[in-house]
Amino acid sequence: MSEGELPLGPEVDPRPAPRPQHTVLAGRFCTLRPLEVVRDSPGLYASTHGGGRERLWAYLFSGPFAGEGEFSQWLAGRAASEDPLFFAIEVAGEALGWASLMRITPEHRVIEVGNILFTPRLQRTPAATEAMYLLARHAFDALGYRRYEWKCNALNAASRAAALRLGFSFEGIFRNHMIVKGRSRDTAWFAMTDADWPSRKAAFERWLDPANFDGQGRQRAALAAARLNAA
Repeated sequence: MSEGELPLGPEVDPRPAPRPQHTVLAGRFCTLRPLEVVRDSPGLYASTHGGGRERLWAYLFSGPFAGEGEFSQWLAGRAASEDPLFFAIEVAGEALGWASLMRITPEHRVIEVGNILFTPRLQRTPAATEAMYLLARHAFDALGYRRYEWKCNALNAASRAAALRLGFSFEGIFRNHMIVKGRSRDTAWFAMTDADWPSRKAAFERWLDPANFDGQGRQRAALAAARLNAA
């Protein structure tokens, strides 16, 4: 660098990424598809309300809801939304949760995964991990995004642990970032980049391989171990 010359970042392809569309992403354990209100609302309402399940909504922007009618109206809005773009997580023909691609910024090729809710039947299952793999693969491989983000309430220890398990890197805390349901929220930021993705993808695929599960469907090796082997 010559005297007086300012340092600049590396040159990159400036073309924007395409926006994600409603589509179907099929895996071995689950399928991601557009939300269908009439089909999905009764089951999703029942599995997210009552019996202490209101805790599932503690760190989300909406919910829980007073009744299934109110929930269905909310779900219809999510089904029609393009940003966030919602996907039902279907296992054996039944929606057991949802997730979205959001804060979509094609000009910078940055996208976030969020608005995630796993019902108790989906939590801690191979399908839950595969759903996150399918969305990341779609963002990086199909759409060509450079940066894939995960953000959560800094108090949400489970979400922070999930981000690290899935291969996101912690980038810091944005203090007083939001007011959610009348409470101040500090936000923990995580991300992976297109440079990270090849090793993360290899780890996901190693972990999801049928050989990694015994006859009862229990993992033989953890995702963190798969990531070390893929590095």
